[in-house]
Amino acid sequence: MDNIAGTKSSLTWAVHLSVVCLVALWLFPTVGLLVSSFRTSDQIATSGWWKAMFPSEQNMTLRTAAPETQNEINGLHVIEGQLFDADKDAKISVWGISSRAIDSFKAGDTAELRKGGKVTVQADGSYRMENGVPFEGKRGARIFVTATAPPEFTLDNYKTVLISGDATDNLAKAFFNTLTVTIPATIIPILIAAFAAYALAWMDFPGRALLIAFIVALLVVPLQLALIPLLRLHLGIGIGKGYIGVWLAHTGFGLPLAIYLLRNYMVGLPRDIIENARVDGATEFQIFTKIILPLSFPALASFAIFQFLWTWNDLLVSLVFLIDATGETTVMTKQIVELLGTRGGNWEILATSAFVSIAVPLLVFFAMQKYLVRGLLAGSVK
Repeated sequence: MDNIAGTKSSLTWAVHLSVVCLVALWLFPTVGLLVSSFRTSDQIATSGWWKAMFPSEQNMTLRTAAPETQNEINGLHVIEGQLFDADKDAKISVWGISSRAIDSFKAGDTAELRKGGKVTVQADGSYRMENGVPFEGKRGARIFVTATAPPEFTLDNYKTVLISGDATDNLAKAFFNTLTVTIPATIIPILIAAFAAYALAWMDFPGRALLIAFIVALLVVPLQLALIPLLRLHLGIGIGKGYIGVWLAHTGFGLPLAIYLLRNYMVGLPRDIIENARVDGATEFQIFTKIILPLSFPALASFAIFQFLWTWNDLLVSLVFLIDATGETTVMTKQIVELLGTRGGNWEILATSAFVSIAVPLLVFFAMQKYLVRGLLAGSVK
């Protein structure tokens, strides 16, 4: 009965479950990156993004006020203050005055300082230091605390990446450099592939079948095999490293898939429309521009999504075909790798930069996703 038309398969639940799992596998890392981009460095270091809505226990190294702020009260030199910032709402459970014993004391206990005097730290972060002689030095004493802090979200990471900070200019430049690489590298192969696909689908010429088979065979050629020979060719003909070289590289690597998708879609279009246009006196170019291209928009949009995502997220081709010594042509992927080297401990900056990098591909994908399946299924149904 499962094979009768109009009935549902008993494995429908398995299909739905598989789709949910695939969506979850794709969605969880993206949501984690988004949540991490709004968290502070302390929270990222102490708990995963899935615990962002719950209080977290953090180990922090704080300092008391400088000795110059001390006051003399009843013959004692006293320094009082608050370890936390004014907007920090945290509760200290244990603390210490040595990095080797950060949990030696509980909140409210008093500890003897190594340089003389004593300090008392309360649960809310307030402290009091006392000494019979004046405190000396230019900086306050270090206090190691373990505190439970409520969930905290901030826009400072985005301000650092997009508005201020050392990496701002480089990241903004890398963003526009990536657009400079991606937009032409998406448009050029679509234009060339559209003409080639129309010829392979509707024009008869000797060797057409062999040419189609050759294009399909190119789909399985590894990209890495062609990088160095193609770079040597560019250097030999005078193109060198630059935007023209990377555009041509992406065009060459993307053409086989583009021609394959577009040809499969165009060959499935009704033959009567094209024959009637020829009877009416339309030229091949008029048929291509006024009939084939409008009808092939789903396939064109489908490949545009693939090519845009591939070129935007590409690192290998950019490293090979772009001059990167001065940083003038650095793309987003390369800039994030450099941030990983220079800001290895600032995970909040890395998470924010990475999410800024994937924001544009996400917008392109969701804006054109309705054409994706139609383009992928091109030619599968007659």
